[in-house]
Amino acid sequence: MNEREFDVVVFGASGFVGRLTADYLAGHGPSDLRIALAGRSAERLTAVREGLGEAAADWPIVVADTSEDDAVHALARSTRVVATTVGPYARYGLPLVAACAAAGTHYADLTGEVLFVRDSLRGYADKARASGARIVHSCGFDSVPSDIGVLLLAEQAHADGEGTLESTTLVVRSMRGGISGGTIDSGRAMAQAIAADRSLATVMVDPYALSPDRAAEPDAGPAPDVVRIRRDASVGAWVGPFVMAPYNTRVVRMSNALQDWSYGRTFRYREAMAYGDDALAPLRAVGVSAGLAVGIAGLAFGPTRAVLDRLLPAPGEGPDEETRTNGGFDIEIRTRTTSGAAYRVVVSAQGDPGYAATSVMLGESALALALDADALPERTGVLTPASGIGARLAERLRLAGFTLDVERH
Repeated sequence: MNEREFDVVVFGASGFVGRLTADYLAGHGPSDLRIALAGRSAERLTAVREGLGEAAADWPIVVADTSEDDAVHALARSTRVVATTVGPYARYGLPLVAACAAAGTHYADLTGEVLFVRDSLRGYADKARASGARIVHSCGFDSVPSDIGVLLLAEQAHADGEGTLESTTLVVRSMRGGISGGTIDSGRAMAQAIAADRSLATVMVDPYALSPDRAAEPDAGPAPDVVRIRRDASVGAWVGPFVMAPYNTRVVRMSNALQDWSYGRTFRYREAMAYGDDALAPLRAVGVSAGLAVGIAGLAFGPTRAVLDRLLPAPGEGPDEETRTNGGFDIEIRTRTTSGAAYRVVVSAQGDPGYAATSVMLGESALALALDADALPERTGVLTPASGIGARLAERLRLAGFTLDVERH
């Protein structure tokens, strides 16, 4: 790998989150790191580079389209790491996964798509292990806070000799930010896929859909993910469903399986959103939950999808700079271990979770894959942030201003 032309290629650099990630690397990557910008349009990539300042002035431009196998394989062979923001990943992502798995190239993305990760795991895990590639999915707000947070809890419990994790719950205390057209397009693509093939709905409700060894997992229905609207005394607030829980929970369970169930065989995990503790809190919880259900149904149904397409941001659009700067998130994950010990981890950061904070998470994931080989888990294949980058990513994010604090309580 040291003989390759580049250390990191940002693929999709002219897209909304791609530009933010490139900007983060320009400001925080080592000056001698060999970075290139890749995408379909040399003109658009050049415009992005010009906006990144002097640090990126000499970054090469690589033109590649996921529909062109030769170009994608050449891209993968040219670099040690690809950080890709090109979605929906189910539509565009697998050719790049295949190329990186074949070339032994490390890979990081921002997917929140269960069906894509399942296809990646089934189709390319063995090839990536054989080549030494780390194919690390979900290196943004989907699903770094969840995945790395639970990893830190498990490592602390193990260090203290308190056994493995059992009941574990993530609660989003606060979350401020916007939404981009790319995120909506990913949701639209999944809804369309399920509408075209109803058998995929069974995959979507399986809590262990992303396990590399599904037969070894519990025979459980969707109940572990379901958080009913109620007042939770341990949280001190009304809680209800969290929009990202159906994906994040599967990623965390995938991490447990990939690490030989080191979190525990009785590990149970779910995620919730806190809605406050005032008189209107239960109404907010009901309203948000109903809105999510209506939105998902609307994207799956042709006539309503056409209306929503006119109202929602288009791919390439996203929240403005003020929204990105003023956003942030505050997450708490609580667990109880097999010995009865209780721990919690707080994960928080300034900046719109899905964009400003996500560009940091993806950027630091790419830097870890490129620069920190000796500090990463030896595991290769199709991986998660916890199983592929591990606690090193927590260290990098702390240095970047994130809070990731574990305590016993």
